[in-house]
Formats: sequence, structure tokens, C-alpha cells
Amino acid sequence: MNDTTREDEGPGNFIRDIVEADLREGRRASVVTRFPPEPNGYLHIGHAKAIWVNFSLAEMFGGRCNLRFDDTNPVAEDEEYVHGIERDIRWLGFEWGETLYASDYFEQLYTWAVQLVKAGKAYVDTQSLEAIREGRGNFHRPGVESPDRDRSVEENLALFEKMRAGELEEGSAVLRAKIDMQSTDVKLRDPLMYRILKTPHHRTGDAWHIYPMYDWAHGQSDAIEGITHSCCSLEFVNHHGLYDWFLEAIGLEGPPQQYEFARLAIDYTITSKRALLQLVNERHVDGWDDPRMPTLTGMRRRGYTPEAIRAFCERTGVSRRPGVVDVGMLEHAIREDLNERSPRLMGVLDPIRVVIENYPEDQVDWFDCPLNPTDDSFGTRRVPFSRELFIEREDFAKQAHKKWFRLAPGAEVRLRYAALITCNEAIEDEHGEVVELRCTWDPASKGGKSPDGRKVKGTLHWVSAAHAVDAEVRLFDRLFTVENPMGDESKSFLEFINPDSKKIVTGKLEPALGELEPGTRVQLERVGYFVTDSADHTAERPVFNRTITLKDTWAKIAARG
Repeated sequence: MNDTTREDEGPGNFIRDIVEADLREGRRASVVTRFPPEPNGYLHIGHAKAIWVNFSLAEMFGGRCNLRFDDTNPVAEDEEYVHGIERDIRWLGFEWGETLYASDYFEQLYTWAVQLVKAGKAYVDTQSLEAIREGRGNFHRPGVESPDRDRSVEENLALFEKMRAGELEEGSAVLRAKIDMQSTDVKLRDPLMYRILKTPHHRTGDAWHIYPMYDWAHGQSDAIEGITHSCCSLEFVNHHGLYDWFLEAIGLEGPPQQYEFARLAIDYTITSKRALLQLVNERHVDGWDDPRMPTLTGMRRRGYTPEAIRAFCERTGVSRRPGVVDVGMLEHAIREDLNERSPRLMGVLDPIRVVIENYPEDQVDWFDCPLNPTDDSFGTRRVPFSRELFIEREDFAKQAHKKWFRLAPGAEVRLRYAALITCNEAIEDEHGEVVELRCTWDPASKGGKSPDGRKVKGTLHWVSAAHAVDAEVRLFDRLFTVENPMGDESKSFLEFINPDSKKIVTGKLEPALGELEPGTRVQLERVGYFVTDSADHTAERPVFNRTITLKDTWAKIAARG
């Protein structure tokens, strides 16, 4: 197999090729995959790739994908994470049958462990964890056999039963597989199978005092569920030998096969659970659902769509070769999807007042404006136009250069859908800052058309001052300023937090934007894509989050040097 791209099926996917061959050549009669998250945190964009790999593979070949929680560490697990993970997977557009848990198989795993003890393939070690770790050696130093390695089967069974019954203290004993302390594969140097934890489990309560290690629970859980293709990220490639050894040791027929693919790594992004937890605990962000976080709950709150994330995962392909994906690829997928689904409305985020001096003070014109100029199915909305307006401050220049087509003294521009106006005077405060523009309009241009065919190159968005909705607008950007925040071991990744990753302004929005439900996505014309905040937005206090700018402003900054 190779990772090359097939023209008829998009980016390369070597696991898909393996599955096709297995079905074609009769090695497998069906496809059963699984996604096995630990319920000790929230899912992030890297998990989205693993979810997509496993669920889409099952869909592609008419199989099924199990959701199985790897709940083998009660110290760190919580039902909150279980519900959050289920919600995130469904949000991505995937469904499963019964929710499964590794804890469902605790009794069977214990029975198999006893089987290995009886076969002389496992033993109880009462050394300290530090001594065990030291005795295993490393790639440069061979392992040293434990003094407990040759205990009798009877003694091991008795001690193991005491471990289960809670008669031994935490850290006083573990169950280890008896494999090969001289193996070049360090994972095979008598790995731990069980440790004592006297912590209540979120599902089993106090029923168990010992819990299986990941490597012991993982492959056997796959086998119990009839998993055919166990797909995991490349970091587990060094677990592969142990995965196979355990399955062979308990004598299962037709065992599952493990396949490792390169995990999703994106520049300007971190997905380390430890680092994300530090960001939250030290309040560098506003929680797991902070829209700057790479968590799925954060991305959802920011306005990302599941369709865009799935498209991004597909475009990155499935390869054995690790690499870093340009975050611009994700941002392109978001813009591409939002462009198709977002209605266009007008909002001004850095307002400067415009007074149209020849427009009657008590007059208001209403214009029927399309919600998407390229798609009539979006419909229209009514937009008021009055004597006093707001435009963006950056759309005015005191002195216009040759290629400036927006507003300036003596310049004429088009107000989108409304009229042509000419700036006659800029009013400044005592600091020289422009606070108001005095303009005139051409009544014959109502609707935004040039009455005599004269060319007006600049078109600006605007909002009627009398009808404007004040809204809190949160301008989010990339959380880090460097491509690899954790790449410099001499520095903390916290040093690279972008101080401008979150700015809050008061925007002036057209009336229709004050009528939206939480979680509604829109494009503010010429500004960017936004979503009403799912937690804080109300009709009385509108809150909008910027999902992404219309164009890659970071690329512009880089180009300017």
C-alpha cells in the first residue's frame, strides 16, 4: 500500500485502500471501526480528524463505528466530559448505536488477566513504581528482571485477588505481563496491566479497586466488539507489538488489526491536553469553549461549521507520514463553507458619524436589500436610510492617494443599496481626530445607481444612526503568534500568546441583526463572518463573535514584512 492520491477519490487515504483490499480479498467480511476517547477532557480539532477517519470509513463501506469511552482512570474522568464528547461527535454529523465503555468489559478483562497469570504470562510485582520504571531500562540500557518475576502461580493469584478486593494499598502492587525484559521493544519489557486505584468510578462506583492500563484494555475491548480495523494516531505505533502480543496470548481467533495514521497537527495551534488545561486553569482563555481554543466546543461557539471541519479533514488526507498542516487550509475551508450559507448584512465596527446635510431631518427611506446578491433564495430584508449614518473609520482618509476609492474630502462614493454621497467637510476634535463627516447626497441616485452613468468606484457599507443596534462584537484571531508555540524548549508556549487574539468593540448594526437567535451565522459585508454568541447573546444585549475575516489578514501582514 502507499499514500498516493487517487484522482477519483481525492486526497490519499492508505487505510481506505487497506480496507478495500481486505474486503475484496476476503480477509474481512465487514467493516467495524471505533472511536475510543478518554472522558477526561474536551475534544479538539485533532480528535475531529480521528472521528472523521473512523466514522467515515465505516460509512464508506456500509459498516459501523462504535463510540467506546476508554474510562480506565477514574481519577481524571467525569460524566461532564462524556456528555460533551457525545455532543461534539453528533455536532460533527456522526451517529452510533449504543454508547460503549471499557468499563463494560472490566469483568472479562479481569478473567483474561487471571488466565494469563495461570499460564505463567503475568505476575504481581510489589516493587515501587520508580523501581519498576528504572528496571525497564530504555533504548540504550537493557531491562532488569524484577525479583518478583518468578513468584508461583498460586502466590500471584492470591495477591491479584487481594488487589481486586482492595486489601492492598495504592502503589503497593501492580500486575505485569511476563514477556521479555531484554526486548529491543521497550513496551514489551513486562508492561503493567493493572494498578490499584481506590477512587470511585463514574460508572462502576466502588465496585473495583484495580483498573486496567490502556494497553491491556484497548486491544481486548476491540476484540470483544468485533472491531476489524483499529485506527489510531501514529503516536501509538510503538504500542502495536504489545497490542498483538496480548491478543495472541489470550488466544483470540480473527483478532482486530491496528493501523496507525499521522495525527493532525496544525501550525499556530496546540492540541496538548496538558497545555490546553494550563491555558484554562491559569485563565489565559475564558474556558474550554473560548472561541480561540482548538476544542470543538470552542470552534462551535466561534461559528465554525461541522461541514467545513469534515471537508478540512478530508482534504488533509490519511497518511503514515507526519507533518504540519497550514492553518490557512482550515481557514479556507471555513470561509468556503460560510460563503455558501451566510446571509449578508451590514454592520460598522469602528464607526464615524456621517451627516447628509441636504437630506431632510425627518425623512427615512427604506430599501429592500438582498440577503445574498448571488442567491435569490435567501430573500431580502428592509434597511432604513436617514440623515445621519455610520461608516467605518478606515473608509475615510483626510488625504486620498491616487488609488484611494473610498471617502475623502471632495470624493464621491456609493453607499451600498442606497445612494451616492460626496464628502464636503471633516470635523475634528481638539486632538485632530475626525469625529464627523459632512456630506451631501444625490437624490437622483436613490437605490445606489448613478443617474447619469458617471463612474463611482468606491462602495461602502453603512448603518442608519437612528436605527442602529448597539452590539458587543468580539474580534477573535489566532491565539498564538508563531507557527510552533511549543517548538522552543527554552521558552514557555505562553510567551507566544497573541495579545490581540481577542478584542471587544461596540458595533453599530443594521436592525435585522438585532433579531437573530443565538448561534446564527452571518456575513457582515466587507468585514467578515460572525456568529451570535451561543452563551451570551440575547435580544436585549446582542453579542457577536467574529468567526473569521473575509480574507487572510495574516498573509497581508506577512507580505508587508
